[in-house]
Amino acid sequence: MSIPILVIAEQKDGKLANVGFELLTVAQKLGGELTTAVLAENAEAIAGDLAARGGGKVLAVSNPGLKYYNDEVYAKVLTELIKKYQPQVVLAPATFYGKALMSRLAALNDGAMVSDITGVKVDGDAAVLCRPAYGGNVILDLAGSDGKIMFATVRPKVFDEAKEGAGEVVAEAVDGALLESRTTVQEMVVESGQSVNLTEADVIVAAGRGVRSQENVDLIKGLADSLGAAFGASRAIVDAGWTEYRHQVGQTGKTVNPKLYFAIGISGAIQHLVGMQTSKTIVAINRDKDAPIFKVASYGIVGDLFEVVPALTKRFQAG
Repeated sequence: MSIPILVIAEQKDGKLANVGFELLTVAQKLGGELTTAVLAENAEAIAGDLAARGGGKVLAVSNPGLKYYNDEVYAKVLTELIKKYQPQVVLAPATFYGKALMSRLAALNDGAMVSDITGVKVDGDAAVLCRPAYGGNVILDLAGSDGKIMFATVRPKVFDEAKEGAGEVVAEAVDGALLESRTTVQEMVVESGQSVNLTEADVIVAAGRGVRSQENVDLIKGLADSLGAAFGASRAIVDAGWTEYRHQVGQTGKTVNPKLYFAIGISGAIQHLVGMQTSKTIVAINRDKDAPIFKVASYGIVGDLFEVVPALTKRFQAG
């Protein structure tokens, strides 16, 4: 029996987020009948990219009222699509928007919610979604209850992006009543100081309390800039006010999974490790050779970061 799947592709300013193509890979692993939905002011302009990379039936939902993300409006529109297409599994990215949207959708549709999945498999006619628990020490296999739709957010950077496949674009009309909301988004303002999205970054350079002061945070940001990387931080320096919360990686911050993660002056408390330990390659720089961060590091540099970081920055800038 084929498992009907609905993928929700995220867009900002009329541009698809790359994680949407990762969701197509997840759906293809489940092997079901795939429908993809994209909501935007002009969705048809970007729906073709999804169709060309295996998005199946790509529902292009276009309306000026969908230009900016509004979880109340998006949830109502998507609920109508869910009623029409009857998916068994609904997938969205585990981003700020995706998490807010999926919890609302699960409640509206009396579904089962699974967060931050990192694997999928099929057991008979049922989809089984896998997610880490207890700091990644346990992997849970979760199957849906009979009659309940499974709503799952997928951790970015775990799955490869779909490169090709079959698909067709289908325009979906929007009932104007669904666009009514208690809130109105007037504009989206991009916060300055970070050109690379932390959760989507291939390379992250993160700083911890070992940088000693707010003034020294710029030293780590310089290394990040030399690599075209995103800047991350431990909770310790966020709590100290040395950088903004949006940079925080860890249990109470963002969970990331880049190809390369630099942990600089970070001791390796479990609260931080749970947010980054699945990174493909981890480089730790710390003067304490017994720091817990070295237990998860692919490469470790025991030394003074104030000597090591400038040397690395100079080398990367030259290269």
